[in-house]
Amino acid sequence: MAWDPKTYLQFGEERTRPAHELLQRVDTENPRRVVDLGCGPGNSTALLAARWAGAELEGVDNSAEMLEAARKSAFPARWTEADVANWNPASPYDVIFSNATLQWVGDHKRLLPQIMNHLAKDGVFAFQVPRNFDDPCHTLIHEVARDSRWATKLSGVRDWWNVQEPDAYFDILEPHARSIDIWETRYVQVLQGEDAVFRWMSGTGLRPYANALEGKEREDFLEDYRAQVGAAYPRRKSGVTLYPFRRLFCVART
Repeated sequence: MAWDPKTYLQFGEERTRPAHELLQRVDTENPRRVVDLGCGPGNSTALLAARWAGAELEGVDNSAEMLEAARKSAFPARWTEADVANWNPASPYDVIFSNATLQWVGDHKRLLPQIMNHLAKDGVFAFQVPRNFDDPCHTLIHEVARDSRWATKLSGVRDWWNVQEPDAYFDILEPHARSIDIWETRYVQVLQGEDAVFRWMSGTGLRPYANALEGKEREDFLEDYRAQVGAAYPRRKSGVTLYPFRRLFCVART
């Protein structure tokens, strides 16, 4: 799936805020090796570089476009193109960090213990995933995708089913972790500009659907969604759009 770092970073501050708040709950000091799984254009990796300037830092992503943007970062890091689903590093890490990535990867019951196996002693696995998939921004994608004009082409597009309930993540991680901290936060994001939620979704959840279509089909699909999501999240008289957004956070220590 092709990604566009410029579109993704239109709301860079809002996308990075959960990563910053997740990092605040990681109490590790002076880790030797730190990795950002699903680093994207490096906005979350920059937080790790600022927190642990002396660490050997790596960013992993399966998008060549995102890694190209990340390599322009002003801090030293090794950038690795790899699929998180099959990630198998040669050496363990003291901190494995993942910001809004694991929702794209299936079978968390297998995936999370596999990631935990790559932690050093007293290592920390910290991740954050969106949990707003019952909100109109997502449900309207599904409704528009069922239109007969493109339903066949969109029937196999990957979706949000990967994300589970908080207690499910506790059950998955409990046999592999010494301590587990899980919480949820519901942000009410104040977005600027016209078609704000449409532009937000264009950088993430809408991309698999848009990438599966071409030409006028793509244009019509996006326009139908833009109109419906705009009605669901109207722009206020002040010019801003309120966008509620729930996220799940987890910090597990070996």
